[in-house]
Amino acid sequence: MGSRLFSHLWFFLFGVLLCRGCAAEKPRATLTSGNTTISVGGSVSLSCSVRDSDGWKYEFYTRTSNTWEKLVETNVEDNGVIQVSKGGIYRCRGERETSGYLSDMSDEAYISITFTNKPVITRQPSWSQIFQGEEITLTCEVQGGEKTDWWYYWSRNSQYLQQKNEKFLKVTASQSINEKYDCMASRTDDSFSSTTWSEAFTVSVLQKSRATLTSGNTTISVGGSVSLSCSVRDSDGWKYEFYRKASNTWEKLVETNVGDNGTIQVSKGGIYRCRGERETSGYLSDMSDEAGIQITFTNKPVITRQPSWSQIFQGEEITLTCEVQGGEKTDWWYYWSRNSQYLQQKNKKVLKVTQYFNEEYKCMATRKDDSSSSTTWSEAFTVSVLPQPKAQLGTNKFNMSEGSRVTLTCSVNQPAGWKYFWYRDSKTSPLNTHDTDEYQSQSEVSQEGRYWCRGGRGGRGGRGDPLYYTEYSDPISVTKIIPNKATLTLQHDRPQLYQGETIALRCAIDGGNTGWEYEWETSSLLKPANVSQYRMEALSSQHQGEYRCKGNKLRGAQSTDWSNTVTLTVFRPKLSVSPSWLIPGASVTLICHTEPPSAGWSFYWFKAVPNSQDSYTYEPLPGTSSGTANNSFTVHGQTHTAGYACSAGRGDPPIYTQHSRPTFVWSSGVHPSASLTVNPDRVQHFTSESLSLTCEGSSSQWRLIRFLTDDSLLSFLPPATINGSTYIKNEAPRKAVYWCESGTEFSNAVNISTHSDGVILVSPVYPVPVGESVTLLCVMKTGNIPSDVFFYKNNKLIENERRGEMKISAVSESDEGFYKCQYNGRESAQSWMAVQFTSRPGSSSSGSLMIIRWICGVLLLIVLLLLLCFYNGSRDSCFNRSQSSQQSQTTDHSSNQLEDQCNTYASLIQADDNPYETIQETDSPDRDESRNVMYSSMELQEVKKVKKQKPEEGSIYPEVKTTSWTDSSVTSAQVHSNESQVNRSQRYQLKHHSPEFSEDISILRRETTHGD
Repeated sequence: MGSRLFSHLWFFLFGVLLCRGCAAEKPRATLTSGNTTISVGGSVSLSCSVRDSDGWKYEFYTRTSNTWEKLVETNVEDNGVIQVSKGGIYRCRGERETSGYLSDMSDEAYISITFTNKPVITRQPSWSQIFQGEEITLTCEVQGGEKTDWWYYWSRNSQYLQQKNEKFLKVTASQSINEKYDCMASRTDDSFSSTTWSEAFTVSVLQKSRATLTSGNTTISVGGSVSLSCSVRDSDGWKYEFYRKASNTWEKLVETNVGDNGTIQVSKGGIYRCRGERETSGYLSDMSDEAGIQITFTNKPVITRQPSWSQIFQGEEITLTCEVQGGEKTDWWYYWSRNSQYLQQKNKKVLKVTQYFNEEYKCMATRKDDSSSSTTWSEAFTVSVLPQPKAQLGTNKFNMSEGSRVTLTCSVNQPAGWKYFWYRDSKTSPLNTHDTDEYQSQSEVSQEGRYWCRGGRGGRGGRGDPLYYTEYSDPISVTKIIPNKATLTLQHDRPQLYQGETIALRCAIDGGNTGWEYEWETSSLLKPANVSQYRMEALSSQHQGEYRCKGNKLRGAQSTDWSNTVTLTVFRPKLSVSPSWLIPGASVTLICHTEPPSAGWSFYWFKAVPNSQDSYTYEPLPGTSSGTANNSFTVHGQTHTAGYACSAGRGDPPIYTQHSRPTFVWSSGVHPSASLTVNPDRVQHFTSESLSLTCEGSSSQWRLIRFLTDDSLLSFLPPATINGSTYIKNEAPRKAVYWCESGTEFSNAVNISTHSDGVILVSPVYPVPVGESVTLLCVMKTGNIPSDVFFYKNNKLIENERRGEMKISAVSESDEGFYKCQYNGRESAQSWMAVQFTSRPGSSSSGSLMIIRWICGVLLLIVLLLLLCFYNGSRDSCFNRSQSSQQSQTTDHSSNQLEDQCNTYASLIQADDNPYETIQETDSPDRDESRNVMYSSMELQEVKKVKKQKPEEGSIYPEVKTTSWTDSSVTSAQVHSNESQVNRSQRYQLKHHSPEFSEDISILRRETTHGD
């Protein structure tokens, strides 16, 4: 082991000896650069380093010409990195900071800087296309390098151009087309720093262009203009010159600017051309093709004629004039054609025409200073030439009485510009101006004789002879009449005439009717024959009118004057019903009116049955086929809407009138077989709204009826078209009743009123059942519901408090009546709110109770009569005076018992909520106006207090009639006095279900009838 250690030590010492006196090799610096693609104004980083050693600072050098120029010396802390903004040849070396030891120089490094700033080529002028021969200037711009001095380099079609250093390149367009140019730039102070090449800029060179001339609408009015447009295809920067051909030369009109779009306005036609000129270079395009501009004026020429007679007769001369409407201030040449053949005569506004038959003339005009501007041809003007006309002579009568005159009238067809000449007894004997005015179309003559006339026109004016005469008229003979008088009389025993009757008119002549022929004149539809008596059987409305007659002698031209006038007016009966709105089960009274009422009539009663022709057929009511002497008739047990009619007959044999127009009694009660519903469900509507009426029931074919209550006008509305409903547009304010009909079925009726403005009350159309709730509202036309409203019932303020609605939570009998609302001074119309009464449980005995009540009424009436007799002291009619005291006590006792019992029954009946069983006194006018149906009436005559005498005329003899009410099981009593004159009366009336809606309460009492 010791020998091995020794050998190692020996080798170490040997190595030391060998290397003693030897130095390390001198190091070389290394130069590297960062990114050399920078923007103008940027820099490139250079790094110098000595491999695997530290403690160095560095010196950087750049080559200038043939020498090296020291740039900078870094510190040790700088890591040998500097920034340079120029390209070139660089090198560096290191120096030990402490010892000053220098490394070798690095190798030379070539730094070429490429700028990111892109050069861009622009062109002046900036036109999109260049034409052959034009010169343009290309400019190379380094974007973002405007403050740097550059050398510029150009290439064309990738071939480098020797010309350099210039920012601008002038290019003259040659025959070559689509040449591509590029440019780049390098710094003038640094050939190692440059841009890249620009994008290729293509210069398109076109062959020399030709201008194009177009025109706008050439149909204009006089004084208007036509637009001409000049353009060079697919290029811009042009101004334009316009030329118009005048004779054989071209006259320059105008030169436009670039901003005018090459458009001018011209007012003349002609031949035009144009060309373009580049504004900056003065380069000219070729001339456009010639364009012929033919202007047509919209002003229509019109032909007028003098004289303006509508027809011309052979031999007359007329003058036609061509007028250009709206072109009066323009000088024109005029052209004429006849029957589409051009007339050589031209340039004249006036054309004289004579001796031609039914020819058509037209004219047109051109401007004198512009043959290319003209009107269209006028409408054809027809000149109708007729043969010589013949005058027509007429008269108002051929005969005249002594001292009177006859008016003669002369006329010519198409009477225009005629003078009239008159002759008597001979065509060679004209009437002088003292007898008649020879130029007028009418002449009054007082002498007998034969008369002629003829017309003339033309001439020189004044009263000279005309140029043209018509033929003579045919003659008329005028004779004097015999002064006989005609009298017309109506042969009828009554002053009124009714349809169906027979009457006669007789024309009588003083001195006898022999030898006369009769002439009638009437305004009626039927004209009488030429006889002395005109008999009219089955009188109808066609006979209505005025009549008069006269006589003409069978031999000779003599006649009487017209007789007196007789006017025939044919009446038909009118029917009224009471009540017009039904109380279910109550009786309906029909009254047939003749005007004026007269005796001798029998009356016949009918029910109106709808048919398919929007009219009615009439079926006699049971038991009325023989007629009634009374003009009133009562129908019992009517429950639904129904129509009635009447007729009348008199004489022996009887003559019957036509049926009256149908009159209706309405029911608001809905029944399954026929019902009418309204949507929206309210009485009042605005005219701006529409409503739907729907007919439903057992039939599939309904018709809707409307009755206007103010006009008494009945109309059949068009059939339903949408979902079985009829939609009505409320076009005008009205009040109407609507119902449906089909076969023998009538629906319930409803009241509808429409209003144009203000406010309306929203209330239900149908009766409100007792116990149900209802809300009344006040609505404006805008649909708004105001919150501060006053509500009224029967014209009385309900509560002195404003509110938005009126709600009745449980409707009772007392709530029935007229309601209205008031808002801000505006008041709605009144609407009737009806209450539907329903029977309570246990009311099956109501019929019996009403019978009991009726018996109570009769018994009370008997007691009353007994008391009256007693106080009159009549022993024969009542009881003996000796028994009066006892009887009085008995009677009083019985009366009290009977009254108590009746009051008990009445209280039981009233508990049934039946609206027809409560009797209320109607002395109040308001209360009487609000009820339309008289259920029962009792009229009492005051009895004179005379002792021991028989009852006088003032006594009451009651006549009791009973009427059974089937639907309500109520029996009513009608008590009538035989005395027609009543000094005092009390009326009692049933409360009833009345849907009358009229704002004027008096409507409720009006008889609802149809107008003739």
